[in-house]
Amino acid sequence: MSEKHIVVHGAICECQQGFIPDMLEVKSHTYEYANDKNGSKKLIGTTLEIGTPFKNKTFGQCKLQPTPSSYKPCQPMITGWDGAYEDVTLKNGGNILTEDSKAICAIAGSGVVSITNHGQISEPSQQNINNADEDTQAQLNPMVDTSALGKNENNNEGIVESAN
Repeated sequence: MSEKHIVVHGAICECQQGFIPDMLEVKSHTYEYANDKNGSKKLIGTTLEIGTPFKNKTFGQCKLQPTPSSYKPCQPMITGWDGAYEDVTLKNGGNILTEDSKAICAIAGSGVVSITNHGQISEPSQQNINNADEDTQAQLNPMVDTSALGKNENNNEGIVESAN
C-alpha cells in the first residue's frame, strides 16, 4: 500500500458512464477513522460500501441507458470493489479502500467507478509542530515564530482591573 492513500468518508468518486462526480458516504461502520484527530469525521472506506454509498446517489445521467432524446438518470448499484488493500481487515469485516480501488456497478460493470480524490485533508496537530525542524520552518514561513506555537501564554498583559 506504499504511496497510496486510504479512502475516507467524503472521497470523490466518478463513473466512466456518468456525467458528474459524487461523494462517497461510509455507512458500513462507525468506529474506524483516518487522518481525523478528533475521530469524528473521516470514517475509513471499506469493501462493504455497497448498494448506493454516495451522497447524491447518482452520477448524473448514464451513458449506457440512452433514451430517444438523452439518457436515463444514473442509479448506481455497487456490488463490490476491486483493488482494495487486503492485508488489513477492519472490525466490520471489510478491507480498506485505497485511491486505486474501483467499484463494480450492476449496470455499468467492473472498474468503471473510480476514486478521483481520497477525501483526506491534512490536519496538523501539536505533535507535528513539536517534530518540525525549526530552521526549515523559519525558511518556509519567516513571519511565524515556531518556538512560540502551541504555548498558552496567559500573562494578562494589557488588562486593566476596574476599581469597583
